[in-house]
Amino acid sequence: METPVYLFTGFLESGKTRFIQGTLEDKRFNGGESTLLLLCEEGVEEYDLSRMPNGGKNITVQVVDEEEDLTAEALAGWQKACNAKRVMVEYNGMWMLDRLYNAMPQGWVIYQELCFADATTFLTYNANMRSLVVDKLNSCELIAFNRYRADMDKMAFHKIVRATSRRADIAYEYENGDVEYDDIEDPLPFDVNAPVIEIADNDYALWYRDLNENMDTYAGKTVKFKGLVAVEGKMPPDSFVIGRHIMTCCQDDIAYGGLICDWKGAKTLKQRDWVMLTARLTVEYHKAYRKKGPVLKAIKVERAEAPEQQVATFF
Repeated sequence: METPVYLFTGFLESGKTRFIQGTLEDKRFNGGESTLLLLCEEGVEEYDLSRMPNGGKNITVQVVDEEEDLTAEALAGWQKACNAKRVMVEYNGMWMLDRLYNAMPQGWVIYQELCFADATTFLTYNANMRSLVVDKLNSCELIAFNRYRADMDKMAFHKIVRATSRRADIAYEYENGDVEYDDIEDPLPFDVNAPVIEIADNDYALWYRDLNENMDTYAGKTVKFKGLVAVEGKMPPDSFVIGRHIMTCCQDDIAYGGLICDWKGAKTLKQRDWVMLTARLTVEYHKAYRKKGPVLKAIKVERAEAPEQQVATFF
């Protein structure tokens, strides 16, 4: 049986507590279901259960003081103790989300993930703790910037979010309570409807992310890009991996973003060869992925020089 998990992320004084309090006061959301509320940091505001339906008697608050306390055993135990049918998490902005994801007991499913940020401090956080900011933006459905002012540069916030996620909605909440949603158009730097979708060297990171987020858009399309070959011993003899090293936020998070390519001449390629590939892209099961994923069917493979910037970035 699934346990819905509602996850709220952001740094101190970003508005998480206020939003969760308001949500639990709403009878449309809080109809008396037994709810486990995990508090992973001590904020300035405190929860007032008395303002919730039925005096908040269906809400069990569990404080999590240390990151190491997030274990599958602990989470399952807290849920069992109150027979919670759903879980809400106010997450600590200084903890990486993988700690929670890896600890979630079987059956726990993220139903909604919202991120909150204080617009007056967000740019500073991003400049000094970029990896933590990226961690919170990676998977959220919405990023809400509160304390936003009309004299602020909306594009500065937009670019930071879009460098990490093209899916997250962006909302700006003014001090008077008015809310505006980001409507800045952010077109892709390549034509997905062209007979051959040509990916420039400096656009690989953006394309790789968009491909994985919108796989069906590219199914059956022909693409052309320069990539670095990886020869895997466990791959079928007529297949190889092609991709680029991608940096999301800093040197420490550089990772190879590769794709499976089927080509009868795969044996002629060596590790770290650079090639210009033209291929038809399909979405199918491949044992290297162990699930459905993008598989390239090579049309043309040409030796190529390494690009001037070998690590692809989003900015």
